[in-house]
Amino acid sequence: MTEEIKKKLRDELNTLEHELAFDIPRELKKAAALGDLSENAEYHTAKQRQEYLKARVRQLGQRLADLSLVNMNNIPKDKVGLGSFVTVFDSTKNEEMKYELVASDQSDVAAGRISTTSPIGRALLNKKVGDAATVVTPGGSREMEILKLTTMHDIAEEAKAESALQLKSAVQLKSNAK
Repeated sequence: MTEEIKKKLRDELNTLEHELAFDIPRELKKAAALGDLSENAEYHTAKQRQEYLKARVRQLGQRLADLSLVNMNNIPKDKVGLGSFVTVFDSTKNEEMKYELVASDQSDVAAGRISTTSPIGRALLNKKVGDAATVVTPGGSREMEILKLTTMHDIAEEAKAESALQLKSAVQLKSNAK
């Protein structure tokens, strides 16, 4: 999971660095050729874009550095943690809810992707199936029971098993074709 996040961040970083190195200098040169820089809107727009890109590059670099510190072995195999899919029963709302616990920059509440730093995410961390969690939100306390849990380790094992099965099928097909 962290590898796909890192790849996405690296891709964005490469795009921004390319724009900083090639597109922005070209725009600045073209705008400067128009004359007086004090009243040159194209020049000021390009400079503002340059500053934004530099700030975003720094932000992405910091995020990548933070992700490199994540040790997958420290994420629990049988408890809720980063990358877990959790089904809970919210007794306050009297309904089942499904969440995926993600890093804060990936959260999308409408899609059920909640940050590990959100109130619900913090309350669910390190809980097991059958455990209850009390979530303190601005709207009051909510009680949730964990009904089902799939950790990122479970997902990795399933992917590994599926890959092995596909390889075995491919080998069988190849040997049957002979």
